[in-house]
This record gives sequence, structure tokens and C-alpha cells, in this order.
Amino acid sequence: MPDVVTPEVRSRMMSGIGPKDTKPEMFIRRGLHAMGYRYRLHDRRLPGRPDLVFPGRRAVIFIHGCFWHGHDCSLFRWPGTRPDFWRAKISGNISRDARVRSEILTLGWRVLDVWECVLRGRERQDPEAVLAACAAFLDGAQPFDSLGVDRTVPTDEAG
Repeated sequence: MPDVVTPEVRSRMMSGIGPKDTKPEMFIRRGLHAMGYRYRLHDRRLPGRPDLVFPGRRAVIFIHGCFWHGHDCSLFRWPGTRPDFWRAKISGNISRDARVRSEILTLGWRVLDVWECVLRGRERQDPEAVLAACAAFLDGAQPFDSLGVDRTVPTDEAG
């Protein structure tokens, strides 16, 4: 399907998408803060600069956008233009996510991935249940968990 906006407009729109303070991230941050959890934001001392860092609990939370991180859900769709670029970009993001998760776990920290689709779209879950699951992870001892199906798209073929 052809794009409905010019390449210049699309470029401006895409450049406005930042890696921090997204709607899903702000929802999780506000909810956990209201529940009494305190955290640091985007700590540069840890690999991958996790979205939320809980030093006393040695836990981090990454809030992943389903498109940018190649989540195999209803929110992900391969772009119709520049398929080679997007395949390489998404594949690189998936590889980096796995490497960063491994590095953080090796350092003795615990990792929770929260996928965008648990907060919007067809796979949406009850928002309070998502916050409760985050709190349960923080209060527990599980090294890794993922809210949303822990599966990424195959990157060897687009379509």
C-alpha cells in the first residue's frame, strides 16, 4: 500500500518519535510510583539504559514498542517500503535487546520486558493487571519475565 504522506512529512513524523517518555512508559511509571515503587530513569551505568531501574531490588524494566523491537503481535507489520532496510533495522534491534538482556542478567540484575501490546491493541490486558504483574515481578525473585508473548518476528523474510 502506498504511503499517504510525502517522504518529507513521513521523515518529520518519524523523527518526532523518541525513545523516552512514551505513553506506555509513562503509564507504567505513574502506576508504579503511585504504588510506592521508586526508581531511576534510563540509567547509563547499565547496558541498554533500561527504562526503569530499581537499584534496591536489582531489577530493571524495559518498555518495548512492538514495532521497533519486532514483537510478534497484532501491532507489528512490516513496512511496505524499503524492506531490506527495515529487515536489517528490526533484526539489529532484536539482537541488541537479547544481548543487553543477557549482559544485565550476567551482572546479577533481574529483567522485565513490558510489551506495548499489553496496554493497547487486540492483545490489550487490564491496565491494573499489568501494573500488578510489574509489582509481582519487582517483589519476587524471578530473573526474567515478559508481559506479552515473549516472541519476536522472524527477520529472515519480510511479509
